Amino acid sequence: MTTPDPDPRRTPGIEPGGGVSPGETPPAEGGTYGISYPEPHEPRKGWGTMAIVLIMAVVVLVAIGLIAMVVALVT
Repeated sequence: MTTPDPDPRRTPGIEPGGGVSPGETPPAEGGTYGISYPEPHEPRKGWGTMAIVLIMAVVVLVAIGLIAMVVALVT
């Protein structure tokens, strides 16, 4: 079992006074940024033709129903 607070006199890499020698810890951030190679760009597909046809069919049916209701109310 290890203690959560080790003895600094026996901790490797610690200089006298509690400092850490250069190269003992990893850098704060990477030296590179972004992606390493360009990702293939595939254009997004828009609405499929079947989806548009179904939406238009529903719109037409609703419009016919509303027109039928107006005609029924007028007569």
